[in-house]
Parts: sequence; structure tokens; C-alpha cells
Amino acid sequence: MAALGIPTTRALAAVLTGRQIVREALVPGAILTRVAASHIRVGTFQFFAARRDVEGLRLLADHVIARHYPEVAGAEKPFRALLDAVVAAQADLVARWLLVGFIHGVMNTDNMSVSGETIDYGPCAFMDAYHPATVFSSIDEHGRYADGNQPQIALWNLTRLAEAMIPLLGDDEAAAVAEAQDALEAFKPRFERAYQSGLRRKLGLLTERDTDIALADRLFTAMAANQVDFTLFFRRLGTLAGGGDDEIVRTLFVDPTACDAWLAEWRARIAGEAEGPAARQAAMDGVNPAYVPRNHRVEAMIRAAVDRDDFGPFEELLAVLSTPYEHQPAFARYAEPPQTHELVLETFCGT
Repeated sequence: MAALGIPTTRALAAVLTGRQIVREALVPGAILTRVAASHIRVGTFQFFAARRDVEGLRLLADHVIARHYPEVAGAEKPFRALLDAVVAAQADLVARWLLVGFIHGVMNTDNMSVSGETIDYGPCAFMDAYHPATVFSSIDEHGRYADGNQPQIALWNLTRLAEAMIPLLGDDEAAAVAEAQDALEAFKPRFERAYQSGLRRKLGLLTERDTDIALADRLFTAMAANQVDFTLFFRRLGTLAGGGDDEIVRTLFVDPTACDAWLAEWRARIAGEAEGPAARQAAMDGVNPAYVPRNHRVEAMIRAAVDRDDFGPFEELLAVLSTPYEHQPAFARYAEPPQTHELVLETFCGT
């Protein structure tokens, strides 16, 4: 995630405990140590709010401002400005997740960092075939945290943060609630700006037109209906922009003709821009990764390490993912989607 340029906590070390633990089966126990700007979450605010500890809330908010958002310290209403800043950070973060096909899997309030970093990786995954209803998490039985639900779940979590912060937003409860609602209303337009801007870049559109999002929507409808690999499509579209043959994209669709009309629309759209093919492809390759940690590759790496004490696949996968936007011919297989027998449809908290 860090190599993709998305705000994230980082893995510092994983240390074996020497004991077995029970997951889906007995597996080696270990402690994963992560580093972050802080580990303060929406749930941290809820903890103090549930105890009706207003002084604790105030101290916590002051600390978050000093550590993460010092620019709001001088605001007329610093706690309202803090809520605004967290709302903006989360809107931008979730937009960036969707733009690379990342599904967090357990977006509860204790898994949302107020710093705007991706935190608490568990049953998360990157999509292979695109569909907004895609779910991998074994505990998400009803699709609450499905790919396309992530923005609304982020807003739900932020609403819980706003509720917890009501005592800090004003002495008059009705006025404080109005402040919170006003802050939350900024989420949707902020998310849409970030997401739509990113979509244009993924499509190689360096200017803005009102019809661009409808063009993208038609593409996603066709992709969902034709089991099109998310990462491969956008990477190959960049090759197409540079002068490649339509077949490299058409073959990704169950019905190759399903994308013909869309490709004609897209070509007509980019024809009106000044950038040449080489510059457009370079720009698209800079935002459309060739490599993401595909589930079947992660599973193979885990099996090699756990079953055979072989960390070679881990080291190789890590090396490939460290430069996800670069063309790496020697590791082209890591860009390929899974074969039917390699599909991983469920991920777990221990993954």
C-alpha cells in the first residue's frame, strides 16, 4: 500500500512466539508489530464518550490536533476544524482505496484511524474481477464492507466520531449537533471530487468534461457484467492509449464485443486533448499499477512459509510489489489473474 502511494500504517516486524494458535486450523503464533503516525481510532473517541469522560475527550482531541492536524490549532473552533480535517482525510483515503480495487474487509470504527492512514489489515484483499458487491472477508456475511459500500461505511464511522465529539462542539447540544451534521455533509462532495479526479487520471483524461463520469459508469457496468480483471484492464488501457491493439483489452471481457462501443467513445474523448500517445500512456501507467498483492499470490506465499519454511516467495513478492507501477518483464506472471483453481474467495483476520 505504501508503494502504491496510499497513506498507510507500516509493518515493522513479525516475530514467532513458538506456540500454535487456533484460526481456521492450528497455525504458528506470531506477533506483528506495526508502526503508525498514531494508533488513535474513531473507537478511541467512542471509548471516552461512552464513559461520559468529557475531560478525557478534550485531552484526546487536543493530542490529535497537536500530533496530526496542527494547522487547525489556531482555528476559531478547533474541535470543529479537527472533525472537518478527519472527514476530509477519510474521504480522500477511501477514494484512493477504490481506485486500486482495495477492499478493507472490516471497516468498524476501531479500524479507522483518525490520522487518515489505512490501519488494521486483516481479511482485506484486492479485487481480481471487478464488481462493486465484491466481498472477501469471512466475517462479512451480508456485504456490509463490500467494495462499493466502503464510502457509505466510512461516513457511518465518521458519524459515530461526530457523535462522540458532540460535547466538544459546543455547550448547546442542539447547536453542537448542527455543527456535527454540517461537518459530515462535506464527506460526500469531498469523496466524489477525489474519486472522480482519480478516475479521470486512470482513464487518461487530463482535462474535465461533464460527461466523463457517465463514461466511467458505463465502463464499470460492462466490466461487472463481463468479469473483467480490474487491475489488468486499466493497465492495458494505458497500453492502448500508447498505440496498442484493442485485443489486449477485448480479451479480458467474457463477451469481447461488450467493450467495443465504449472504446470508441473513449477514443473520441481522448482525441480532443493535447497530450500525445506516449505522454498519455506514461501518465496512465503512473496511476494504474501493474502489480497488486493478488490473493492467490499471497496465499501461495503463506503456504510456502508456513508449510515449508520457505520465504523465497515472500521475498520475491515483496520485491515486485515495492515498485508496482514499473514494468517488470521478469515478473510478468505476478500481473496475471488467478486460474480457476487458484481463486481465493475468502480471507480471514489472520491473513
